[in-house]
Amino acid sequence: MTSTLKVALLGAGTVGAEVARILTQDAAQLQARSGAVLELSAVVVRDTAADRGPHIPRELISSDAEAAIDGADLVIELMGGLEPASTYIRRALSRGASVATGNKALLAEQGPELFALAAENGAELSFEAAVAGAIPILRPLAESLAGDTVTKVMGIVNGSTNFILDKMDREGADLEAVMAEASALGYLEADPSADVEGHDAAAKAALLATLAFGSGFSIDQVHTEGITAVTAADVEAARAADQVIKLLAVVERSEAGVLMRVHPTLISREHPLAAVHGAFNAVFVEAQNAGELMFYGPGAGGAPTASAVMGDLVMAARHRLAGSAEPTRLAAEPIAALPVQDAITRYALALDVADAPGVLARIAQVFADHGVSIEAMRQNGHLDGAAELRIITHAGTQRALDATVAAVNELDVVTGITSVMRVEGN
Repeated sequence: MTSTLKVALLGAGTVGAEVARILTQDAAQLQARSGAVLELSAVVVRDTAADRGPHIPRELISSDAEAAIDGADLVIELMGGLEPASTYIRRALSRGASVATGNKALLAEQGPELFALAAENGAELSFEAAVAGAIPILRPLAESLAGDTVTKVMGIVNGSTNFILDKMDREGADLEAVMAEASALGYLEADPSADVEGHDAAAKAALLATLAFGSGFSIDQVHTEGITAVTAADVEAARAADQVIKLLAVVERSEAGVLMRVHPTLISREHPLAAVHGAFNAVFVEAQNAGELMFYGPGAGGAPTASAVMGDLVMAARHRLAGSAEPTRLAAEPIAALPVQDAITRYALALDVADAPGVLARIAQVFADHGVSIEAMRQNGHLDGAAELRIITHAGTQRALDATVAAVNELDVVTGITSVMRVEGN
């Protein structure tokens, strides 16, 4: 006899509606793959009077989350935010019900506590949908590469900012104009700060580090810079150097600990991430034995994200039928989160300087005094005795690079530092 597992859906927005559609339209396929009938038992929403489309029966709509959770074997949380999502997830896990969620903000703040609660109660907390939409990246990090040592994960994990930077690169438009277009297309929220200030990507970086390195990390440990300071001149200079600007999330491990950072980054147009256009995402993984791997696909949208949720749901159903959960496993001893000043990186600087003899030598001497070598230097002449100088450094610690930039800024021949950006790859 085929078992039936009741599924409570918390939230019926864009992704939730797609989850409900898949549960109803693909019921036979889901049963074949999970080994159980996955029965949508309740759909919890704030406004019970709103039209929820043809795939959500009216009789399943409720505002009583506690009753829905208590009557379910599996719970899908797609409400977002910290509360009441945290309370509801904790209630489900405490009952032994496995949870699939796309709530990156909650996991980036409370992940280790929730993983521990799931393990204590023989439940699972799955969150493939929380990073990079439909791209299967978290499960490969946790399972496929479990026998390897991941050393670095670097990726484009926010489709909205990738759309903006890609549009600036291809059309030469300025940031404000492209942001207005992105808003009109629905890529940005009314308050776009989570995207353009890098906070969304930082939450995802914390989750990537947690899965890649097996230790709990939070968003406040991620050095975060957004794209609001990127100018059309920066984009043009990158193009002239055969580079492109991307907002990257970078997490990497050394013997000392783990570094996590999000910032606009220059990469060569030959790098695989440079070919990621529009609102797509891609994650580049480096492992000791597997080498370099890249995962690419749509990073957002109702159907793609619902696909990731359903993958988690099917696996949770299989494990429940087998009587064994697969909790997120973290190292017994926490791994240190290192300050961003310890990062080994390269800088690209744009300076406004006096167009006079000896200026380049004085600037080069400051770099030498701080132990930072210059890889390339190009001067563009301006009017009125001024010039723009663009410098790319060799790799050094961010601590040394920051000290160099500060010292250069004190020179009387430097009238301003207009741009400082990191460079990744060769």
